[in-house]
Amino acid sequence: MTFLVRKIVGGITTLLLMTFVVFCLQSVVPTDPARLIAGPAAPASTVKAIRSEMGLDDDLVTRYGRFLHRLSQGDLGQSVRTRQPVVNDIARYLPATFELAAVAMTLGILFATIIAVVQAAYPHTRILRIFFVGIGSAPVYLTALVVVYVVWFKLGWLPGSGRLSVRLNGQTGILLIDTALLAGPRLFVDAISHLILPALVLALPITVAISQALSSSLYDVMRQGYIRTARGKGLSIIVVIVRHGLRNAANSALTMGGLQARLMFGNMLIVERVFGWPGLGMYMVQSLAYSDLPAILGVALLLGTVYIIVGTAVRIAQQIADPRISVQSR
Repeated sequence: MTFLVRKIVGGITTLLLMTFVVFCLQSVVPTDPARLIAGPAAPASTVKAIRSEMGLDDDLVTRYGRFLHRLSQGDLGQSVRTRQPVVNDIARYLPATFELAAVAMTLGILFATIIAVVQAAYPHTRILRIFFVGIGSAPVYLTALVVVYVVWFKLGWLPGSGRLSVRLNGQTGILLIDTALLAGPRLFVDAISHLILPALVLALPITVAISQALSSSLYDVMRQGYIRTARGKGLSIIVVIVRHGLRNAANSALTMGGLQARLMFGNMLIVERVFGWPGLGMYMVQSLAYSDLPAILGVALLLGTVYIIVGTAVRIAQQIADPRISVQSR
């Protein structure tokens, strides 16, 4: 309980600091949001009236206090670019990002586990790991561009842009679910084909990082006495690794997985831009281009909250995986 309280207090403090730092960026951004709303041809009096209405002429402390008050009521302000409430924009773009992130993280963990298990079972087989390390070590933007050029433009195997070939108004916004429940197998396969390339590009760095951490832990675990005992009972090496090795080696892999899940959102900005994926990354890039500070603040707050939640979840998962780890002591 003490650990959870400490994490919650620390998370709230971090969020407040983050909101203040990001909010203060508006004082150094040369673009005037009031001018963007009024348009380039609007007279100065109109711009001045909009600035007064938005409270842009107030001092920094007053504007920040007003922002925190709106935030406590679930109001993130209005986007300068879309002229819609930021909360509505986030609700519109979030399902696409969540779908892409969930599939990428799942693929990354799956590939990493396979690589680690194969390497632990057959130590002399390193080709699979070298392949993934070689590809995953390249910058994400370069990998994304090469994949789009080769797989989509040159070979035409998979689509390289968008989420679906047709427009679909689903219930959840997660197309894998909506197409499976409402649209039939053809559109479901189409949604998967659009998802494969961006998810793979995002999954490669995750695969490399987690596989290295898990392989190192398995190397130590497989030399423990209980492993030799299990092998002495006639169990195959794969069964021993899956039943006895993975859980005891999961601590470092969970730590690395949590870190990669949080770092993935930085790569998301690039991947969504390259693949034309209509998620929060694309929304963030467009908002930055327009100096849309309410939208930037809203997305930053959401990602910061996710960052803190993932960190806490990883700590709890570590304690579940290895009861010797005391959550209260962390």
